[in-house]
Amino acid sequence: MVTHYEQLDHQLANLRPLANTPRPARGWVRAIRNTLGMTTKQLAARMGVSQPRIVTLEKAEVDRTITLESLERAAEALGCRVVYALIPEKPLGETLKERANQIADQQLATVDQTMRLESQGVTNGKIRNDLRNRLAENILRHPARLWDKM
Repeated sequence: MVTHYEQLDHQLANLRPLANTPRPARGWVRAIRNTLGMTTKQLAARMGVSQPRIVTLEKAEVDRTITLESLERAAEALGCRVVYALIPEKPLGETLKERANQIADQQLATVDQTMRLESQGVTNGKIRNDLRNRLAENILRHPARLWDKM
């Protein structure tokens, strides 16, 4: 059975190479508008706004204060589509497993310290690793708990 995070990881895999695409210094709207040979006045007419509004819109994109709505309207007027995605630095499954292992390690450290006080510490590396893996698997069954403070 494919998990939700595996499905999303699969969808995002095609976008991951785009994560490193540099944004043009003056923004996508201006770059595409200039490449099409379109003036700010012409884009304004296509969008039904004033020419100074286009200058403001392009500046907002550079400043990263543009709204998605404005960007989508400009894109439509330029014959483009806005593609909006959050692209994880690494697969989501890997992030979940790393976090589950961190929590399992914290829980094991607490249990191990208590057991050492009773001279019953877990010294066998294989047993400790098996316990860690079982704890992590159990934690992953309830992923919302992964992000509680510990």
